[in-house]
Amino acid sequence: MNFDFLPKLPTSNLDDRTFDDLVEECIMRIPRYCPEWTDHNLSDPGITLIELFAWLTDQMLLRFNQVPRKNYVAFLELLGIRLQPPAPAHTELTFYLSSDLPETYTIPVGIEVSTVRTETTQAITFSTDRPLIISKPRLQYILNAQSVEEIPQSLRERFTSTWDRQSDGYWEGSEQSVFEEEPQPGNCFYLVINSSDPLDGNVIEIIFQGATATPTGINPNQPPRHWEAWDGECWQPVLYQEVDDKTRGFSFYEIAQQGGNPAQGAEVRLHLPQIWPETNFTAYRGRWLRCVLTPLDNNQSGYNRPPRITGLGVRSVGGTVRASQSSLIQDERLGISNGKPGQTFQLQQSPILERRENEYIIVIPPGGLPQRWQEVRDFADSGAQNLHYTIDSITGTVQFGPLTREPSQLKRETLIRSQIQQARYEQTFVQVSDLENQTLEHQYGAVPPRGSEIRMVTYRTGGGRQGNVQSGALQFLKSAVPYVANVINHKSAINGADAESLEQAAIKAPRILRTRDRAVTAEDFEILTQQGGAGAIARVRCLPANTNRQAGTVGLLIVPQANTDAITQGQGIAPEQFALSPALQEQVLHYLDERRLLGVQIQLQEPEYVGVSVQTEIALEPAYDNPFAQQEILLNLRVALYKYLNPLTGGTDGKGWPFGRPVYTSDIVALLQQAPGVRFLGAVLLFPIRKQGDTWRRQSSPEPLIDPGIEGLVCSWSDNNLRSGHVINIVNR
Repeated sequence: MNFDFLPKLPTSNLDDRTFDDLVEECIMRIPRYCPEWTDHNLSDPGITLIELFAWLTDQMLLRFNQVPRKNYVAFLELLGIRLQPPAPAHTELTFYLSSDLPETYTIPVGIEVSTVRTETTQAITFSTDRPLIISKPRLQYILNAQSVEEIPQSLRERFTSTWDRQSDGYWEGSEQSVFEEEPQPGNCFYLVINSSDPLDGNVIEIIFQGATATPTGINPNQPPRHWEAWDGECWQPVLYQEVDDKTRGFSFYEIAQQGGNPAQGAEVRLHLPQIWPETNFTAYRGRWLRCVLTPLDNNQSGYNRPPRITGLGVRSVGGTVRASQSSLIQDERLGISNGKPGQTFQLQQSPILERRENEYIIVIPPGGLPQRWQEVRDFADSGAQNLHYTIDSITGTVQFGPLTREPSQLKRETLIRSQIQQARYEQTFVQVSDLENQTLEHQYGAVPPRGSEIRMVTYRTGGGRQGNVQSGALQFLKSAVPYVANVINHKSAINGADAESLEQAAIKAPRILRTRDRAVTAEDFEILTQQGGAGAIARVRCLPANTNRQAGTVGLLIVPQANTDAITQGQGIAPEQFALSPALQEQVLHYLDERRLLGVQIQLQEPEYVGVSVQTEIALEPAYDNPFAQQEILLNLRVALYKYLNPLTGGTDGKGWPFGRPVYTSDIVALLQQAPGVRFLGAVLLFPIRKQGDTWRRQSSPEPLIDPGIEGLVCSWSDNNLRSGHVINIVNR
């Protein structure tokens, strides 16, 4: 372990003899101790032994002049620094029911879902963080509007007078158009849904019964409509993929052409937001959905006839819940107490994830009732009666309170001084008692009584970068769940990070001494934010005060950890992999809330990511005139670009592209010219990729430089549909 990052303070050289000095000194002593030895040539075996022992002595002196690594680790322990355990990845699991249930159904917390296990890789397990309630929705209102509004104001009830609500909750009646008679972009209809139980995260199906099938004029594979749900702050898209719309944009004519019956109904499957509250808009209260007729894109046809329906219903078919990479272990027996202070026990699995409220140790004394003990970070504030223990999250070691003993000399000398001073003040003589055989003891934390059984009620193990699995990887239930047909993760897992290394902890030590666990300066906020993320945060930037922000508000740009394996595969990392999950945001805010100044508000946000697509031509050296060599060079160049234009591995120092720094054409030229085999470059073109609403769009014309802005960050990734990858062509010249 090399501590090059430490200040280069002058050090004392306790012994400055070198290897040559030692050899010379030994040869000079030969005539005195062994006068018959006269051959001092290098070929003499005795000289060889002298050089060997001189080398060993030189290594000892080198170690003698340095602070051993073990001592430095001991200094870190005295400062209370512990290695951060692995951070678990987070994702959302969607459970689909086998059928529509007649009553509200709850999937309990802790359901485990894993990836496939192969001969070379172990299965990665995720478990749900909270119960999932799948409720019974009821369609309350069907409303129309001529134009889309952020806060609906102009709403009409066109269905109420001509439709009747059945006992099963379905609405039926005469033919009605879901949009206006002459559909125009901006036309929309709203569905107001009520339920006696929460519908947060539910997956619902809206059943549309079509009228007599007539052509509507649209392309059923690209219908010009958009489904959204109000989450209390804004409208969120809720249609994951087009195949979830069995009506194909209400084009029941195409369904009839394929042999279907529109009168029997077709479903639109919607994945509702994790927070879907009841809201009042005008005179209507409930949970709101809407379908908006969107403007037409190029080569997209619109409705020439309004789609008509004769019935409408809604049902729940599943739900989505947050999950983390962890395996739950319950009721583990640690052992029997021997009644001695400082005893330790070992958990069977490690590393251990951060403990929750229901994860603790119980101690069962002989013939007594179970006692719940409390975990503490250390025993500094623990008294002899406090039921405290500590857990090393990396090794899984449980320790109970230690006992410290001090010799009686300090106590004896203190007592003597106090009695002498009092005697001088009172002008009397005081005889000091004999304290030679006494000791000063202090117990930090209680000790489990002898013979007590020690059990861990529950704990979770897991975490690490390998938990950042791709979407669709989690599909295997580790135990059967009633009424659940299948499960899947529609989003990739994010925020998983490996355990902290000793080198990283050593670098962290000076920062801790500077901040003293209080957030005052911009650097304090950045350091404490990374600590609050428990290894899940890779980079933090505190925004300057001159940004558009309220007084007393601290803005922090956060880049979470992500799996970088896709870079070496020539794919890059998409911005969605750097998403700031609600769980991580809540964890960091809770950590900073205890350390910020009173009155200071903290705002966490993601950088405004801007994608960069590079297009260029290269000519190779004649020695690489081979198809296999050319393909390898192209792959290496793409990997270098994805690595260079990356929030985690980018930049000239390889520690992440700097916040707010533009990308210049010269940056790419300098990078590609360093690649072996490249003879010269052609024109280098930079195409920016920016997010517009919920979609990413690649600009058709190149720019000389791409500026992400003061709150922006550059990234690059490969997407064939978006054409966001890097294009490098080989030319023969």
